[in-house]
Order: sequence, then C-alpha cells, then structure tokens
Amino acid sequence: MARPLAYLKNLGERDWLIGGDSRQFQQIVAELYLELTQLSISGTPPKIILAEREPTRFLAGFIAACAAGCPVFLCNPDWGTQEWQQVFDLVQPNIIWGLGNSGPPLGIRGNGDCEKNTNSSHSALSTQHSALIMIPTGGSSGKIKFAIHTWETLIASVQGFTEYFQLNQVNSFCVLPLYHVSGLMQFMRSFTTAGKLVISPFKAVEYGQIPNIEPTEFFISLVPTQLQKILQNPELIEWLAQFKTVLLGGAPAWDELLERARFYHIQLALTYGMTETASQIATLKPNDFLNGKVNVGQILPHAQVTIRNQQGEILDANQIGNIIIQAKSLSLGYYPEIWENQDYFQVDDLGFLDKQGYLNIVGRSSNKIITGGENIYPAEIESAIRATQLVADVYVIGIPDKHWGQVLTAIYIPQNSHTSTLEIQALLKDKLSKFKIPKHWIPQSSLPYNSQGKINRQQLQQIATEFLKIPSHDLP
Repeated sequence: MARPLAYLKNLGERDWLIGGDSRQFQQIVAELYLELTQLSISGTPPKIILAEREPTRFLAGFIAACAAGCPVFLCNPDWGTQEWQQVFDLVQPNIIWGLGNSGPPLGIRGNGDCEKNTNSSHSALSTQHSALIMIPTGGSSGKIKFAIHTWETLIASVQGFTEYFQLNQVNSFCVLPLYHVSGLMQFMRSFTTAGKLVISPFKAVEYGQIPNIEPTEFFISLVPTQLQKILQNPELIEWLAQFKTVLLGGAPAWDELLERARFYHIQLALTYGMTETASQIATLKPNDFLNGKVNVGQILPHAQVTIRNQQGEILDANQIGNIIIQAKSLSLGYYPEIWENQDYFQVDDLGFLDKQGYLNIVGRSSNKIITGGENIYPAEIESAIRATQLVADVYVIGIPDKHWGQVLTAIYIPQNSHTSTLEIQALLKDKLSKFKIPKHWIPQSSLPYNSQGKINRQQLQQIATEFLKIPSHDLP
C-alpha cells in the first residue's frame, strides 16, 4: 500500500517531527518496510503487535506496517499479564515490536513463518481490505477488543477535521499515548497534511520542559485531568492560552474546570468521539465555547448523527434518545469479526441535537465506567478480584469525581475477618493496569440482591455514598 510512503516522501527532508529524529524515522520506515515486504512475498502478510515505547520507533513501525499491507495491532506496553494473555490469545501474532525484546528495539519476534499462526478470519479480512489497523478499546465483557480500521477510515477522520476547521495543514502537540486513538489521530493529521508534530510526555509539560515552538500555530489535545493540572500553574496557563486550539475529550469535563478555562481565555474545543469512529465526530469550536456554550458542538463533515428512540424512530430537536452515528471513519468491526451492517453505529450514550445542530450528551445507557478518559467494564475487574480468592463476593461501581469523571469503587464481602485491602491490591497489580484497580474499597457483611438474585445497583451507590460521606451536591 503506497499511500503512507507517498505522504512520507511529501515530507521530504524537513524537520517535521519535533522532539524526535525525522531522518531516523524515514530510515527505520525504509528498513522495516523492506523486511516486511520480503516476509510477505511467500505468503500471508504477518500480523504485527506494535508495543514500542519510543515514539519515533512506534510511528515508524506503524507506517511500515501500513505501507506493507500488514495487519497491525496497536498495544499498550503497560498492560498487565492478564491483559496481554487476552491479546496474544486473540491475535496470535507473527511479529512483536516492543515489549523489551532482547536485541534490536524493533526486532522480529514470534513465528517467523508468516503462513503459519494465521487464522481463517484474518485471511477473510485480508481479501476484503488492505492495511488493517487494529486500535484497542474496551469491550462489554471487560475484555480488550480491537476496533478494525483501515488507512481510508483514518484519512476520512483527518479530512473531516481539516474541513471543519478549514485547514490545509495541521500542526499537533501530542501528550497522549500513540497506541490510543486520541494520540494516533494527532499523528495522522500532521503526517498526512505535511504539518509539524511535537511528541512530549505530559510529565515534561508539567515540569515546564517545553519545546521551543510557536503555540499559536498548533493544536493540542488534552483530557480534563491534564487541563486541570495546567490551570494550577500560572506559567503553563499563559503557555496554553497561546495555542490555536485546545481539543478536550476523553471524559466529561466538570463545570468548574470549564469556567476556569473560559476565564483564562483558553481556546477550548470540546470534542466527542471514540475509537470506533477514529476520534471526534462532533466538536465545539473555541468561539462557541468562549461565548458560553457547553455542549460537544456540531457534527464534522464526514459524519452524521441521528437521535432515535428505542423503536428506532428519529426524534425531533431537543428530544433525548439513543445516539446513532454514521461516518466514513467508522470502524469495520471488532477483530476478527466484520460487522454485517456498517452503515451506522449505536453508542452507549444518550443525548439530543438542539435546533442549531449542536450535540448534547446527557448520560450513559450502560454500566460502563469512564475514569480519566479510559473505558472500564466492571465485569473484568470483579473477575480479577474474585480470582484472588480473598473475597466471597464483589461488585465494582463508579462514584462521581470532579477530577476523574468517575472513580472505581469495590464493594465486597471479605473472605474472612483478616482479609486486607492492601493484600488484594498487591495481587491485582500484575493482573490489571493501574487505572483498573479500584481506588475505594468498602467491606460489607452482605450485598443487596433482589428476589431474582440480581444485584441492586442503586443500593450499591447508596452504600458507597454513605460510607465515603459524599455530599449530596456532588452526586449527579
């Protein structure tokens, strides 16, 4: 697939990768692309797990895989053993890049014979589409899933973005992980429009270690907790206020945070999107935000949104219902399954479109918990906690929190009176990512089941509210 290489050639010798090595990037892409094309000559293109920590190498591996038409799975190198086991069982990779390989940081590992270790689902996918790009997301069961994208779906998202903001070139300042759709799409916008890309750990920004750039020419994407930290530092406030646009997404922002951003005249753009739509499909432009609007804005040109009731009927303006998305950037399915109907995608969120076409989100229609921009499904965490054999029963819920959106809270029955919360947490550290380990632990002698044997989640919320002494005005 030559398109990624054509974009790379278009960048020429310019130093577009600020904070990285643009020439080294081109070199690594060329080497890996050659290696992958040679491996693909005799059989099916190899499946690649990409978990490289170093940004230049991660992005070079991504472009090489796309150019060679290899299915590439973007992965978080900090997943726990339980999560990695899920991924290996699902993917059965031929090549692994990253994960602390002995030898070269981007070395070939796994099954060297590319015709082996592939499954029929992958083969079927390969005949339909080139360069499958698998981006991780949570699943309803709590297991890691990969939304299946292509170069074309990602480009559709870029084109919708550039048309909406009326841009020919996008310069991005990226502090979000590249394996996540929020970080990857910042790279895609800059790479495919011959823009500049700054990659910086957010910790470096917090400590004032900022590259010498002109912020007025750049977009920066943040989640609410990052914005909050910046707004606590006068020097960083002044810096952030210079940015062309500050995209804010990943989790609902609280009113106090938005008011502070407005007070400091931050060019904030509230966004709405997800992995399945290759990032945002609705965005509130900075002028609207500064003029007092607090919704997620109008729909980008590459997408359409309708609000429907449970019978599937389209609702009028200002009527709350299920959000249905149609978009050129919509994923093809969850690996390895292709959706039969790719015309639309119904999300968990409830909302309405006002008469001006602005999208308003009012809540979620499932038990999914969002904390710090990460989607969490309680079943996975409950299963891991039960597996410690230190609890007789457990349920995990989300408690409202103005910093994180929600915080994970485990309500459990200890196996015995000597059971220690610290002991449970210690056993979970190697099984789950840090953000999936509950912050609050509430021991109980019994849990509120109804006569049908189903847990009463409202009572769980009440137990947590009373135990944690949460003021009523902090509740939704």
